[in-house]
Amino acid sequence: MKRYLPAILLIVSAAVLIAVGIYMRQPESVLHKAVRICMECIGLG
Repeated sequence: MKRYLPAILLIVSAAVLIAVGIYMRQPESVLHKAVRICMECIGLG
């Protein structure tokens, strides 16, 4: 168990940060930024 402790802590902290981001409605913001960047890359923005 002690061997896997860093990996377990990393996974748990990632899950907590993802949950906080979803709670703060960040996926919508990230999606809008990604679409904007993609449109600029192909020359439509």
